[in-house]
Amino acid sequence: MFKFSITSNKRRAGVDPRLIQISDRALEISVVDFGIPNHGGIRTAEEQYGLFLDGKSRADGTNDLSYHQSGKALDFYAFVDGAASWHPGHLAMVASAFLQASSELGYRLTWGGLWKPVKTTSGVPHGWDAGHVQLED
Repeated sequence: MFKFSITSNKRRAGVDPRLIQISDRALEISVVDFGIPNHGGIRTAEEQYGLFLDGKSRADGTNDLSYHQSGKALDFYAFVDGAASWHPGHLAMVASAFLQASSELGYRLTWGGLWKPVKTTSGVPHGWDAGHVQLED
């Protein structure tokens, strides 16, 4: 069984309690270990704007708010062979655990990997944000 690191737990601080429940359950049932990256939990408007300027988010944090700003989103990476992995296949396996966990707990969750596909630098098409989940009220 996998366990969140101290760092990943700190990065989940302040997110919606339902996401904490979902991510805890997802980690229990996932076949792939995962963690929470820097800026993967709640974000300030300034942090969001910085990610927008870096091309890492479509939301600018002021005119277009991110679900991260309300604590209703969580980013993740797979942890494979002792290192973070952003491989679409690894992320899909983790996302599957998130979706199963949210279903078990009765919450509606959206996975960014199902958003309109974009071409990556590796040439492998996948969703806009395959390492992202957000609550839908």
